[in-house]
Amino acid sequence: MLNSSTCIVAALSALIATSAVAEGELNLYSSRHYDTDERLYTDFEDATGIKINRIEGKADELIARMEAEGANSPADVMLTVDTSRLARAKDAGILQAIESATLEERIPANLQDSDNQWFGFSQRGRIIFYNKENVTNPPATYADLAKPEYKGLICIRSSTNTYNQTLLASIITHEGADAAKTWAEGIVANMARDPQGGDTDQLRGIVSGECDIAVSNTYYFARAIRKDVKGLSADRDMIGWVFPNQEGYGAHMNLSGGGVAANAPNKENAILFLEYLAGDQAQQYFSAGNDEYPAVPSVALAESVATLGEFKADEVNLSEVAKNIPEAQKIFNEVGWK
Repeated sequence: MLNSSTCIVAALSALIATSAVAEGELNLYSSRHYDTDERLYTDFEDATGIKINRIEGKADELIARMEAEGANSPADVMLTVDTSRLARAKDAGILQAIESATLEERIPANLQDSDNQWFGFSQRGRIIFYNKENVTNPPATYADLAKPEYKGLICIRSSTNTYNQTLLASIITHEGADAAKTWAEGIVANMARDPQGGDTDQLRGIVSGECDIAVSNTYYFARAIRKDVKGLSADRDMIGWVFPNQEGYGAHMNLSGGGVAANAPNKENAILFLEYLAGDQAQQYFSAGNDEYPAVPSVALAESVATLGEFKADEVNLSEVAKNIPEAQKIFNEVGWK
């Protein structure tokens, strides 16, 4: 349950009282495409008087735009999804390191950039879903997905998908490039069809009978619990799920996060906004409004998310994972993962 608007106003007022921030503007570049995020923005504006000017687009387009704008860029904050894009933004030089005791305290260290250029604010587990009628022995680990017994059963997205790039990069981080390549070869051999569509389409593949096993982020399935999703919600009882690697390093978590733009004209407002995203109100809304896992461990889960059950999450440092994303793409190309 979300706190009342009175609570968020009080919380933010207390934060503002300790910050040298005046009312003004905040220029937000965002590739988060969720209508439910509107509540995040209006609550912040109502509490602070800071007007958010939004420019929305695909992550790569926004990164290219900020690069082209250079020192004249009006961007104050960039928000995007997945560690790979956050790393890309950092490598492009469009973010800056910031100091914030609030962010350091609230956001777990493994969900922060090593140079404090980006911070994670919500997470999605990348896990295994399966047809409960046809699969009596579902894969328990990511490695299991590559076993010959699952040949022709798997639906998974393309190699250009950032979620898959980060998953493979995490396998490289844990097990090395050779093991990661062997795994990727096994997945290609086990595909039920050529990669196509988004994560919801992988889950729909189970419903339609095109595949018996799918890899997807948790929030796509949790959304089908919370509301009607065409081609999925009506038949979701046929689908089971596994949080992989529970006896090992845990389930891989994809990240949504952001950072302060390198040439932010409203830097203090930008930092305040990121601190707001780390607050209980915003963290609860990431879960209740978009079926994600909050980055702050103490924040309660929405019912749709809690329905998936407790699990062990991989706590690998995502800054280290980000370094292996280029190697992951190289492996995808070598093994013919379309």
